[in-house]
Amino acid sequence: MNYKIEGAIRRNRTNFIIFGILWIFIAIVFVTPIAHSTFMAKANGSFDLEVFIETFGTSITKPFPTLGSVLTEGAFGTYFSTLMVVTIIYSLFFFIGFVRSAPKNEFTDIEHGSSDWSQRGEQYQILSKNKGIILAENNYLPVDKRGNVNVLVVGRIWIW
Repeated sequence: MNYKIEGAIRRNRTNFIIFGILWIFIAIVFVTPIAHSTFMAKANGSFDLEVFIETFGTSITKPFPTLGSVLTEGAFGTYFSTLMVVTIIYSLFFFIGFVRSAPKNEFTDIEHGSSDWSQRGEQYQILSKNKGIILAENNYLPVDKRGNVNVLVVGRIWIW
């Protein structure tokens, strides 16, 4: 199971940075106008849809002044509750994408025919780094080795 988490993290390194930048963008450009408009629409005690739509239209075009209005008018509670809901939904979608990008098995993304099947040089107990019959990059089957040195080549021959 550990290979799934490691593989998903390896595949999504840049996505984590993009996730963070996009979350900050959404928090400023999208959540701030919604929170400010909701706060202004509830100022009379009940929710006024007309005030919400009018305020949202002006707030969405000026997100930074709207952020200043949220700070000066005391709409912190509305902003943080709206930000929490958007963050939970956004994180849920990111988590679903993260889980779906996990490798299906241990050998996903390992090139067939390479030496990635071994770890920490254990292939050199059998193979040579320098000379012999070429098997893969930096992997040679030594011809001066005792025992069986037969080679089975699997693939196809291209005839032009």
